[in-house]
Amino acid sequence: MIISKQLKRSQLVLIVDDQEINRDVLGMILEDYYEILYASDGVEALEIIEEYRDRLSVVLLDLIMPRMDGFEVLSRVRNDEFLNAIPVIVLTAERSAELRALEMGAADFITKPFDMHEVILARVGRIIELSEGRQLISAAEHDRLTMLYSRNFFFEYVNRIHTYHPDWPMDAIVVDIEQFHSVNALNGREFGDRVLQSIGDGIRGFLSEVEGMASRVEADRFNIFCRCLDDHQKLLDRLQNEVYSYARGANIRLRMGVMPWVEGLEPVVQFDRARAACNMVRGDYKTHLMVYDEDMQRREMLNQRLLNDLRRAVEDKELKVFYQPKYDIQCDPPRLSSAEALIRWNHPELGLVSPGAFIPLFESNGQIGVVDNYVWNEAARQIAEWREKLGVTVPVSVNLSRVDVFDPTLEDTFRGLIDRYGLDFKCLKLEVTESAYTDNAEQMIELINRLRALGFEVEMDDFGSGYSSLNMLSYMPIDVLKMDMKFVRNIEHSEKDYQLVQVVLDIARYLKVPVVAEGVETERQLQMLRDAGCQLVQGYYFSRPVPPEEFEKLIIREKQIQIKRGV
Repeated sequence: MIISKQLKRSQLVLIVDDQEINRDVLGMILEDYYEILYASDGVEALEIIEEYRDRLSVVLLDLIMPRMDGFEVLSRVRNDEFLNAIPVIVLTAERSAELRALEMGAADFITKPFDMHEVILARVGRIIELSEGRQLISAAEHDRLTMLYSRNFFFEYVNRIHTYHPDWPMDAIVVDIEQFHSVNALNGREFGDRVLQSIGDGIRGFLSEVEGMASRVEADRFNIFCRCLDDHQKLLDRLQNEVYSYARGANIRLRMGVMPWVEGLEPVVQFDRARAACNMVRGDYKTHLMVYDEDMQRREMLNQRLLNDLRRAVEDKELKVFYQPKYDIQCDPPRLSSAEALIRWNHPELGLVSPGAFIPLFESNGQIGVVDNYVWNEAARQIAEWREKLGVTVPVSVNLSRVDVFDPTLEDTFRGLIDRYGLDFKCLKLEVTESAYTDNAEQMIELINRLRALGFEVEMDDFGSGYSSLNMLSYMPIDVLKMDMKFVRNIEHSEKDYQLVQVVLDIARYLKVPVVAEGVETERQLQMLRDAGCQLVQGYYFSRPVPPEEFEKLIIREKQIQIKRGV
């Protein structure tokens, strides 16, 4: 945008510097465009600012001066309700001084020596335009709860630092709260706000000791841009202790992702990678810090490849549905009861891709609904095919992800599958993870109640891995409780683990629902679960997840056993 010199001349600029040569250089750069005032130290500057406060468009302020330095001037201007609307651009050659000034509310900085006249003109003009257009970048651009910078203000200056000082080694750090929605749900929003404030306090304390700046960029996510640290764990521990000091007795865990400085890397990419690193430790109760490295970069490239290939995989039927049987172990011999549908991806170039590599990826990117719909249709079709071919109806459990809750066509989709394949509603069982209940409690419970009213049975999957309380269980609509496999893994060797299994079974009896134990691998585990009163199990003891043609053999064998028994 071109603005005439005549129009700009009506705007008043104050240049404050104790070196006459610096005042003269800046004056020569700006005098054709603006009306100029000069001050040689902080005391004189404040007098002029007070006198011309209604006319000043911007102050160019040196930081190192006699009598009163620029930091004191900046502090007084920013803390004065009548002066704080005047944007201040600091003049300095000191890196740490620039960052400190930005923290104090400076709108921009110009680096000495003043050898790029066009850049100086452009930056002064831009700050004035922002101010006069009521888009003022100032100390008011803070998150009111934590008093850290707002997202826009933060990235504005992170990008400026990178542009004008690309050689400064700066770390990008992302801090997040594990399961913050549960913190709010269990303790109330006021408590959650105080937790956020305590983190903000900790970050500001940290930044008072190092060069950097920070922002609360989302509800419970914080960005920190600071000089490279030798020990990131020390910072995480410091912030975690800040939270503990306030939230005593509450189990609140922070996680941190770090992208170290790489020459030439844009800050937005740096923070994207830091966030990816932070997400890598989501739900990991042993590791809370991840530093982005080459392995993560390869994983990120793989993730993008999988996201790009998903639609083609569905169209070309690269996705395969496997089935793992569930057995009723209160019968002798155990009887095939139902199955769980599990997805596999046979990629034409990458080979067999583990579900652990793409399911969490598609959940986090909102694409899991594509996979879910594919599995639902394949499972419903397979139930009908086995019924027609073998004369046996085998119920199959399919997953309902937390993303599916927001699909307004979900009920119509399930009704359509039941009608298309002529199934009973109870043939297609719906598995919902415990965490999905607690993430979207009200919406999930409302949806599940509607689906159960249609006739579907709902299983709570991975029970014991999430945050639900006994009180929450009392009103969660479920028909089956699936016990997380970590409960079963060590019951042969740990009396404590076996007692935990018995506790889960007692909870299920209270709820009047059967329990499915996952991950059963040995005869001894099977016997202990049977003795404890568990009704259904699945695991490698009976079978791995197998393709439909192999599962068909299990159905035939079960039919033969039942015929021999005269059932």
